[in-house]
Amino acid sequence: MDGYFASRLHHQLRERVRHFAESEVRPRIPAMEAARTVHRELSRLIARQGWLGATISKGHGGMGVGHLAKTIIIEELSRVSGAMGAMVQASQLGVAKIVHFGNEEQKKTWLPLIAAGECLPTIAVTEPESGGHVLGMSATAVRDGDDYVINGRKVYVGNSHVGDLHGVVVRTGPGSKGLTAFLVESGRPGCRTGEQKPTMGLHGFSFGELHFDDCRVPAANRLGEEGDGLAVAYSSSVLYGRANLTAVALGIHQAVLEETTRFCAERHRYGRPLHELPSVKLKLGQLQSRLMTARLAAYHAVHLLDQGLACDAELMNAKLVNVESALDSARNAMEIHAASGLFTERPIERYLRDAHHIFAPAGTSDIQLLRLAEVALGQSKGQWSERLAELTRMEALV
Repeated sequence: MDGYFASRLHHQLRERVRHFAESEVRPRIPAMEAARTVHRELSRLIARQGWLGATISKGHGGMGVGHLAKTIIIEELSRVSGAMGAMVQASQLGVAKIVHFGNEEQKKTWLPLIAAGECLPTIAVTEPESGGHVLGMSATAVRDGDDYVINGRKVYVGNSHVGDLHGVVVRTGPGSKGLTAFLVESGRPGCRTGEQKPTMGLHGFSFGELHFDDCRVPAANRLGEEGDGLAVAYSSSVLYGRANLTAVALGIHQAVLEETTRFCAERHRYGRPLHELPSVKLKLGQLQSRLMTARLAAYHAVHLLDQGLACDAELMNAKLVNVESALDSARNAMEIHAASGLFTERPIERYLRDAHHIFAPAGTSDIQLLRLAEVALGQSKGQWSERLAELTRMEALV
């Protein structure tokens, strides 16, 4: 499968990211698990590798290598640390809004900084009262001369406590045409982060709250036109969010299989390695099958995206298959580990906790199934990949 989708350059990239993850990320995991808070130093170190610029064109200082390469980067980081894979995937969401909706001045200002690791971007859409119902948001931006004044609260913002540039979607008018997106620097007066709360998993990553209290931003910070906010939110979620979270789940899934086969070789029962027990061997075969199927779905979807082809359904399915498969395999792995899996001296319980964090963002499994049902019934309302994937591909070639 790698030979079909991935080139020699993809393999070299994988080796480079894997070496970095093993040498720089893995030694820091105990500290991240103990602190249960954002690891700013490691986040910055990863950003300085240039990997946030995977889908940023070379003309804007990026790698210009596309979505499959981005998937491999996130996958390899997530194989060692779901938290750091999540950090990169959240930053890539912040990239999407500028690549697709930024004007040339905004691209020249921000994309080189992001590609160099000097700026960590975010996207802030979700609100506590509306959740995944984007049109239910109530945060506002009111025009005041050459500025807009933003008020409201955003939650579950990836990289909230380490981000430098927030892409904020707020309401400037009624209905679906009343949402607008803005670039808001983290140090701007009136913009503050909420207290970081302990979470079940992804320790080292932050996905917290942003508060905007009469936060004044210049009109030049608006992304696109007034009314483009819904497109900014949806396109970022569909084209980047689902693919990125798929990659995180895939990396965790790979780690689950590797750790479980290692455990089964180390442990002996009845004078034989644990993996020779028929019931255990069947479970290992199931893990391997799930992982192969999940990787095929993931790589196929982003391959289509890189080719500028319609692939909304494939991206939905990839997220669905990878999240559900990773969760199922993590649960099976815990069964194989039995009581040993309950102790933090082995990472399997961390993988299970981290995998649960990938379920809700960019749409739960039920949301993916509902959208796929619309595809089956011929009721889908157009494809974001048709509108924007070609633009992404051309941007990477500039």
